[in-house]
Amino acid sequence: MKVTIDGQAIEVEPGTTILQAARKIGGESVPPAMCYYSKLKGSGGKCRCCLVEVAKGSDADPRPMPKLMASCVTGCMDGMEINSKSSDRVKEARESVTEFLLINHPLDCPVCDQAGECDLQDLSFEHGKAKSRFIEEKRTFEPENIGPNIQLHMNRCILCYRCVMVADQLTDNRVHGVMDRGDHSNISTCISKAIDNEFSGNMIDVCPVGALTDKTFRFKSRVWFNKPYNAHRECTTPGCCGKTTLWMFGDEIQRVTGRKDVYHEVEEFICNECRFDHKTPADWVIEGPRAFDKDSVINQNNYTQELETVVIATEEGILKGREQDRKKISMPAIPLNKDEEADFKHGNI
Repeated sequence: MKVTIDGQAIEVEPGTTILQAARKIGGESVPPAMCYYSKLKGSGGKCRCCLVEVAKGSDADPRPMPKLMASCVTGCMDGMEINSKSSDRVKEARESVTEFLLINHPLDCPVCDQAGECDLQDLSFEHGKAKSRFIEEKRTFEPENIGPNIQLHMNRCILCYRCVMVADQLTDNRVHGVMDRGDHSNISTCISKAIDNEFSGNMIDVCPVGALTDKTFRFKSRVWFNKPYNAHRECTTPGCCGKTTLWMFGDEIQRVTGRKDVYHEVEEFICNECRFDHKTPADWVIEGPRAFDKDSVINQNNYTQELETVVIATEEGILKGREQDRKKISMPAIPLNKDEEADFKHGNI
């Protein structure tokens, strides 16, 4: 099937969603996604950040779709034409969704451990507004201890359901989920149970905001002060790939995460033993620095990037005056004449 997104055509397989097709094209046409996660079945369709305009339904039915469609759950049709970055309707809708997501968010980026790798930060930077029209009181929740390794900050949660899907699809006997309904909905455990499943740490990796954070890394450092390295170990836990990213400060491993792709999605899930119990470099086979393709604060002036040589092209006429004075000022090997020496001694030069 042939699909066109922002004027760029691509051939896709039947069953491909618009978001998946856009990711194959890449670039600025890729819609943002806060709830969709390609590794989790049934994800998507909740945050509405990935709305796109379908200008042509298909070759068989060329009529445009009257409403903006969620690209993560809308399948492609042969001949479909989609406007993403190029549509003013889409731009306005994404700004409205971003404003809605930030209504109850505390905006505590200066103290949040997710700062620097937060999808909500990226979304707010591109589609957010400098001022808020929300004058009512934000909803707040008391901090909840849900286990020895994971800290829950419900005030930051945007109810993307990713952590619930991780628990459903990777772990046994899920003990947490979405409680209550409507504007009272919140993530919590059932009767204050602790989350201690062997793969529960993956909830930290899939969380797009700072609602679920790593207690072993909490308030230790900013991510842009760490150097990420790809590493692996022979893990005996069934289902664990043993391939991780080590976030190091000098010789100290400050945290361990799964390897993420350009869209902040984990390539393969890891167990809690790899994530929390092995913080010594000798425990790992370090493969080398991890390169980041996505623009973020982490890879600004990153040591893995090739730095271009800066060449300042100055007009020759600007340097003529300096050429005349260079022998007297910048080159002590050429002596001054007697008059210049007298002036130099009296400080007139």
